[in-house]
Amino acid sequence: MKESDLATAKNRSGRLRVWLWLALLIAAALAIAWVIWGEGLRKTGEAGTAYAAHVACSCRFIAGRSLEDCAKDKLEGMELVRLSEDPVAKSVTASIPLVVSDTATYREGYACVLAEWER
Repeated sequence: MKESDLATAKNRSGRLRVWLWLALLIAAALAIAWVIWGEGLRKTGEAGTAYAAHVACSCRFIAGRSLEDCAKDKLEGMELVRLSEDPVAKSVTASIPLVVSDTATYREGYACVLAEWER
């Protein structure tokens, strides 16, 4: 192997090490950010999805509006909350995908009741 080939190989190896360390640091920073930000998002999401499920359930099964129309009642900042319904169970589930979800079910005499949280 020529001297220039050896120098080129060492240079590539050094650059590869720098890129690997940089990738590791970025991955660690993202993991830490997810733990910190994700926990806050989960807690805020719990309140938001519980509220949205209860309001949408009341809108759907007490007021008799369509789920699409009830989705218009979401507050500003609740764009991530998705609504789905189970017409047989008379329930509405509000969820933030991959984070949290809550379900409210219409019960005669009690209106819409949230499912118990398992914490």
